[in-house]
Amino acid sequence: MNFLTELREGLLISLGAIRANKMRAALTTLGIVIGIVTVTLMGTAIEGLNQAFLKSISSMGADMLYVSKFNWITRSHSEWMAMYKRRDITVEQAKALARQADFASAIAPTAEDDHSVRYKNRRSNNVMIIGSTEQYLPTSGASVAIGRFLSPSEAEGGRPVCVLGSEVATNLFRNESPLGNRITIGPRTFEVIGVLEKQGSLLGSFSLDNRVVIPLRQWTTWFWNNPNLDISVKVKDVAQLDEAREELRQVMRRIRHVAPGKPDDFSINQMDQFVEMFHRVAGTIAGIGLFITGLALFVGGIGIMNIMFVSVAERTREIGIRKAIGAKRRTILLQFLIEAAAICLLGGLIGLGIAWPLTFAIDHFLPATMSLKVVGIALLTSLVTGVLSGFFPAWRAARMNPVDALRAE
Repeated sequence: MNFLTELREGLLISLGAIRANKMRAALTTLGIVIGIVTVTLMGTAIEGLNQAFLKSISSMGADMLYVSKFNWITRSHSEWMAMYKRRDITVEQAKALARQADFASAIAPTAEDDHSVRYKNRRSNNVMIIGSTEQYLPTSGASVAIGRFLSPSEAEGGRPVCVLGSEVATNLFRNESPLGNRITIGPRTFEVIGVLEKQGSLLGSFSLDNRVVIPLRQWTTWFWNNPNLDISVKVKDVAQLDEAREELRQVMRRIRHVAPGKPDDFSINQMDQFVEMFHRVAGTIAGIGLFITGLALFVGGIGIMNIMFVSVAERTREIGIRKAIGAKRRTILLQFLIEAAAICLLGGLIGLGIAWPLTFAIDHFLPATMSLKVVGIALLTSLVTGVLSGFFPAWRAARMNPVDALRAE
């Protein structure tokens, strides 16, 4: 008897045993179902968050450097306090960097603050008001949906104009075009000259569309005279990003008069840092999820093992008869392994059936995606659990003495 024949025969016997004990099989799969639902939901949540995060930052580009007073990744409170004591990055320093930076195709200083925005009797709260220049558009990865962006003369001049994010435009102008209308931000009214394309949100929470862009000079006039700026720098050639970063560092040290041998009093950030931090957090979440999933599968596996021992004890005479007419140890071992794996696989399919609608419910609160990769991992996990749980009972059945097995009552 070849292996494929043994496999087919073992599968038929196993399915027959499962059909003969439907209630027992159903109760046995309960622990596996819980474990598979857990591992599937964890996988869909991590997969969804990962896709949403990468989609959110992909528009910002790999050719971007960000000069800031703070490093995006801070490992301790003392490190953060040391950065807090650094000098602010000023408008004059941003202008000097724009004049001296040969490596950059665009440089945009930005200042930000939250304010409410009003149009007639409508209000949009907690809107990010961004003061910047005409080069904000290429450095932010945004594009204009209708109207236009700030011109160089508007960025430098005193004309109160603004460009709306898509969310703000939708909230304030429901049935009319925003172009040419005036909105109120703080004490000042601004004419709307454009609306940005929708960019979505970062990790499903921070909206990139809930913003209004105004000229930096207007921002410093009406909101804060001497803000601490962040400077976005778009590099000409992404292949020379490391060289551009070092050149940017040297220019900033010269502009800020940092003495030789002294540490930088500014930080140059990249998206790679953000991605690395995200993957670290996602890895921690995955580790906790795997621990919880492992406990559920361990309990389910113990249940499978106990039931398989009972099944072996009940079918001792059947095992003895099969071995007496020539069945090999491998055949008996394979039969009970297939039975345990089939029970777990059935539990895995039920678990996927439960997790599938739950994924849609989770997607309303957090990004969640049930990909084929997640489905494959869930089914493989259930199959491996079945094989491991059923091995010792199957091994015991395979090693039975046929004479003793035939004498069993």
